[in-house]
Amino acid sequence: MNEGDGVSPTQSLGERPGYVKFGAQLWSQASDWPAFRDAAIAADAAGWDGVWTWDHLLAIQGPWQQPIFEGWTALAAVAAVTRRVTVGLMVGANTFRNPGLTAKLATTLDHISDGRAILGIGGAWFDREHEAFGIPFGKTPGERLAWLDEAVALLRRLLDGELVIHEGEFYTFRDALVVPRPIQDHLPILVGGSGRKKTLRTVALRADAWNTSGFLDEVEEKIATLREHCAAVGRDYETIERTISFPMLLRDDRDTAQAAFDERLAHNGIEAITELPILLGSPAEVASELRPFLDLGFAHVIVRTLPPYDRETIDRIGELRQALAATTSLAGA
Repeated sequence: MNEGDGVSPTQSLGERPGYVKFGAQLWSQASDWPAFRDAAIAADAAGWDGVWTWDHLLAIQGPWQQPIFEGWTALAAVAAVTRRVTVGLMVGANTFRNPGLTAKLATTLDHISDGRAILGIGGAWFDREHEAFGIPFGKTPGERLAWLDEAVALLRRLLDGELVIHEGEFYTFRDALVVPRPIQDHLPILVGGSGRKKTLRTVALRADAWNTSGFLDEVEEKIATLREHCAAVGRDYETIERTISFPMLLRDDRDTAQAAFDERLAHNGIEAITELPILLGSPAEVASELRPFLDLGFAHVIVRTLPPYDRETIDRIGELRQALAATTSLAGA
């Protein structure tokens, strides 16, 4: 893909019918910085649409003692050495930071990247890292998701330039203001998670984009619930950009891809990943497995990229786009 062929952060997907965004979610554990940095630069050069990473303080896959980089700092460094990819956390832990600080971080990242930041955020789930660093985790998942809902509402107001006075259930602001404003007129907020009662309602009320994962039947149920929340709050479901995450590795055949993927599992101390589909094989095989999810309305695929980062998969993203185009042509024949 040539520079300029991608969809900009603020460009509606409706302006590019059939276009599928691909983001590389670089796991920030079990790696060194040069490898992380170079994978991001390679994705930028190869035509990927985004680079993402985790927001965790301890490794979340395999042994927790593995090395891991802090998310916002890593993104700022990536933004400075790339030219076209969007940059964002998949997803930020709301529990780690006051939403005012998060708004300032996202705005600074938008300036470093010249308007390529996406603010990804979720309720947080990894109790071990909160305990280790003395960060309040809340008494229940419901409490954390209530924090998230109030925080996302405040983030939108701050990013949009409002002078915020707020006495809420969880946060209090006295003339909070984010200056300078983001480069983007509307810096997008992506909410990750699939909690049926609270998270998806927050998505319906407040998010520009949503991230989920899972097998096809699970994802269909989540979509149905999100549609119900959208109807209840008067939100047009189609105005929410839907993103979905998978591990993926490209080779000329599935057996070779499986062997390469198994090496990466071992490197990260992981026995297996069973909670979601793993897309392995040739571009045609992976395109075939992706197609049912795209037919559900997902037009943004976040690829979970395990270290050591696979340059062949990064470099062959154009072949996957071509294979997807072929499946679209066959479907329309």
